[in-house]
Amino acid sequence: MRVLSILSAAIAAACLMASSAVADALHDLPSDVQKAYEGLDSKVLVGPSTLRDFKPKKGPPWTIGFASSYSGNTWRAAGMDRLMKVLVPEAKKAGLIKDVIITQSDLKDAVQIQQIRQLVDQGVDIVFVCCSNPTALNRSIKYAYDKGVPVVSYDGFVTAPEALSVTPNFVDGGYQSAKSVIEKMGRKGNLLMVSGIAGVNTSDSFDTGALKAISEYPDIKLIGTVQGNWTDQVAQVEVQKFLATHPESVDGVVIQSPEVGVIRALTQSGRPVPPISIQGSYGAACYWRQHPEIADVGYYIWPPAAEMSFAWNVVLRVLEGQGPKIQTIARPVLKYTIEDSNAQLPKDCKIDDQRWLEPKAEDWFPASLADQVFARPSDPLTWRAAK
Repeated sequence: MRVLSILSAAIAAACLMASSAVADALHDLPSDVQKAYEGLDSKVLVGPSTLRDFKPKKGPPWTIGFASSYSGNTWRAAGMDRLMKVLVPEAKKAGLIKDVIITQSDLKDAVQIQQIRQLVDQGVDIVFVCCSNPTALNRSIKYAYDKGVPVVSYDGFVTAPEALSVTPNFVDGGYQSAKSVIEKMGRKGNLLMVSGIAGVNTSDSFDTGALKAISEYPDIKLIGTVQGNWTDQVAQVEVQKFLATHPESVDGVVIQSPEVGVIRALTQSGRPVPPISIQGSYGAACYWRQHPEIADVGYYIWPPAAEMSFAWNVVLRVLEGQGPKIQTIARPVLKYTIEDSNAQLPKDCKIDDQRWLEPKAEDWFPASLADQVFARPSDPLTWRAAK
């Protein structure tokens, strides 16, 4: 019994120390930075980063691997455009990057796992991944870490303790988006939710926040949820199928990204466009300009080019040994007005324009935030290795 008591006490002490370390990593950040972590998915890791003391085996210039999970929508295209036309050329000019190797798994976890391992075996210095299953990649991330190759996940999180996740607070994004629609509805009526991709943490986190907001309004009835796959064509088909079998009124729609597909589904079905959530596509912004009654505000939740810049900035900082303090770098969503939206649109805007509204990269991941979440912060493009 005495041995069991000692063992139990040791386990309890170890758990307490681990809990304290997690608390310290988050609570050591300034209070204004901590606010971005409020309400995050409970699976998001906020302990001390295992990459705080990471140093690359060689370089610069470095070779970077990008294991993307998908390429089939305008969001992915806008992110890739920023990467290949702006970020990579900048880093090459600064002498930091030799090459970027890109893979794409078409939403197949097993393929992405294999591709991460292949990138590591090819000799990349770091891997970054996008929008993945939170647990499926963990063994491949551990494989990379054991080989001295860090992994950064962006626009979502992974639960591998060896990884660094950089993500907006999607739970809060879902909450704020749903709340804005419900308030515009007059706090009552039938609500449709157009989700993203079930099982992807970004999508699930947004839905968690949206459902929380819905639960706060007793006169709101959620009449259905469809999967829009963050793609206008898919969302249009799925919403049209829903409308064909649900004759009741749709008084508001909470949408994860493909606003134009939803607008087309409603109009082609002879339905009015009720209040909807606005999240940055040019087409939706153009429709908003023409129909200001559909929303009071929009939210930058996942601006594709700004998100890619966020990820790339962090990738360079990790390679430079700047030392992330915490396992997840979180940032809040940004609210914007119809005036902000209109200022970015051309006068002859069109609803089929596939570009995106974007905040400035400095507004999305400001240097002031980087200074708080990295142990040895420095501008990544002007950084120089110590002699």
